[in-house]
Amino acid sequence: MDLAYSDAEEEFRGRLREWLAAELPRLPERPDPLDWPGRREYDCGWQRRLYDAGYGHVHWDASPTQRLIFLEETERAGAPYVGANFVGLLHAGPTIAAEGTPEQRARWLEPVLRGDEVWCQGFSEPGAGSDLASLRTRAVRDGDAYVVTGQKIWTSHAEVADWCELLVRTDPDGPRHRGISWLALPMDAPGVTVRPLRTLAGSTEFAELFLDEVRVPVANRVGEENDGWRVTMVTLSFERGTAFVGEVVACRRLLGELARTARENGRWDDPALRRRLGRLSAGFLALWRLTQRNVSEAQATGGVPGVGGSVFKLHYSHARQELYDTAAEVLGPDALDLGREWNLDRLSSLSYTIAAGTSQIQRNIVAERILGLPKGR
Repeated sequence: MDLAYSDAEEEFRGRLREWLAAELPRLPERPDPLDWPGRREYDCGWQRRLYDAGYGHVHWDASPTQRLIFLEETERAGAPYVGANFVGLLHAGPTIAAEGTPEQRARWLEPVLRGDEVWCQGFSEPGAGSDLASLRTRAVRDGDAYVVTGQKIWTSHAEVADWCELLVRTDPDGPRHRGISWLALPMDAPGVTVRPLRTLAGSTEFAELFLDEVRVPVANRVGEENDGWRVTMVTLSFERGTAFVGEVVACRRLLGELARTARENGRWDDPALRRRLGRLSAGFLALWRLTQRNVSEAQATGGVPGVGGSVFKLHYSHARQELYDTAAEVLGPDALDLGREWNLDRLSSLSYTIAAGTSQIQRNIVAERILGLPKGR
């Protein structure tokens, strides 16, 4: 299906294209992809430019269709992505916009939109990854604060973050899905320790997070106490439903580049490779159409993506891995000359069947919430 863009939305697209064409040549040189303090400065600097031009709001204070147009046009123009603050802009920010109080929205949203503050995600634990509801980090109420003790892992960009979207257990005796709360943790609070984790690619954008009797104000709780699982489902719907839109556009562009390269280096004569490229092209086009459908549904239901995001995430994860395997086949040894960032993207594609919810979890969601099948034992 195709979205029926209104005249106002097409006018928005045109203004955005003109602004990107004028602004992108003025950007400073990109930092090394492994320099996360430098990346934070660069990424937040780009976010400030967007904010000053009136585009900083589109990640949550705009219609889903406008967000789709924004992500499509910025990716096609080769603009910087959200980078070091993807949690704040794509997960925590939209969640606070949807579930936070007026005071919380006033406190946290503008600094993210201006590029002043960066967020990380404190969900997974060593014993609670795919089975997130088994998390054990505890928060005990003490007056107007929670005292938090526990450990998180795979905490994205904790080393450069100001805030953390943190899941804690506030009722250890209740049903495990019912005793969780969603807190905004200040990363400079006493008792917070960050230990970077080195990935296969040599980068350190993930970390272990240790919490030793950290005091978090009750006012930092988003949603009601023990209602954090429902709030978390809102966060995950954004993470799986719209956060990868720009990447789909990038993958479709890469496919076009691979086809041109294959024609130039003789690999196009291989019929098996042509079929593989054609299948990938059809697959990513289908993902784009699914994205449009998900955006249409979100627009009709108040802006929060639905469970269709799990269908998207499941297929996108595997398609991206196959895309980079095919790219390596087309490029051969020349792939090594494309720079560190391209090779980091290729290595990171291996994680997509795990990150943001494993493929097994997405299959369960599709089976239970879309197909209506009974839960597995």
